[in-house]
Amino acid sequence: MLSVPLRRNVTHCSVVRHVSYVSRVPLNDAWARLVDDAAIFPPGDVPLHEATAAYGARSVEDGAELVGTFVLKDTDLPLVRGFGGPLSVVVTGGAGQLAGPVGLCAKLGLNLAGIEIALRDLDDPAGNARRVVAALREVETEVPVYVELPPSPAEGGWLAAADVLAEAELLLKFRTGGLDAAAYPASEVLADWIDAALDRETPFKCTAGLHNAVRHTGVDGFEHQGFVNVLLATRRAFDGAAVGEVVQVLETRDTGVLTQHCEYDDLAGARRWFRSFGSCSVAEPLADLRELGLIQ
Repeated sequence: MLSVPLRRNVTHCSVVRHVSYVSRVPLNDAWARLVDDAAIFPPGDVPLHEATAAYGARSVEDGAELVGTFVLKDTDLPLVRGFGGPLSVVVTGGAGQLAGPVGLCAKLGLNLAGIEIALRDLDDPAGNARRVVAALREVETEVPVYVELPPSPAEGGWLAAADVLAEAELLLKFRTGGLDAAAYPASEVLADWIDAALDRETPFKCTAGLHNAVRHTGVDGFEHQGFVNVLLATRRAFDGAAVGEVVQVLETRDTGVLTQHCEYDDLAGARRWFRSFGSCSVAEPLADLRELGLIQ
């Protein structure tokens, strides 16, 4: 059973059934802009023009308040001229390509809201992180930059890279799913990632595998984390819970237990750290939140 949290001391996509609910109450800060629309990425693979049109046409009833940015690759930017929504741009190359999307968004009048880049040097992630930091010194931008580290936090290189990024006030990106089992981190690993981020006072986002609110075994046979579990786990970790308790929260599948704790845990405060997650589906997380009674 989940316990009452303590206080942490700190100094510094698939088809879903139709639902008939209608959201008429503005979302509170725990859920607003939690989902970044990554419809063009696997397994959704929606054509870019269809995905941008759907983003622009999304109503409150369809989850407009739940959605934050539209996620696309840097190579897609020339194809979205005139799109007015906030964009999270995934850099497809290395640190040397960071300046490109910033300049192109300014040239095309696009609303750049975030940049995402993955470290590719598995042998020296800290060195790779330093190259990203150095490249950003040459780029004039104030948008948040999320850096995806290779696993695992148990390895010294991961933690050293996290130190470099924290010192530069960059943010972290955690991969929580994909097209094969290796892309789904065990709860112990994800708990370590969250703990490392909070120890460095570094906000993070997640990507892939979090379409549903509650932990479950997917039709693909993989163990999927639930985004409500992750949000609760972040709250508990911030409040000083041991890693074992954070793992327990991530592993919880009992919807009654989770919704009960959502009632008194300060999940809006946890969003200071767990900023958002990318999902190729907006309909699934929206339907889950409504079915759990967490939004109307």
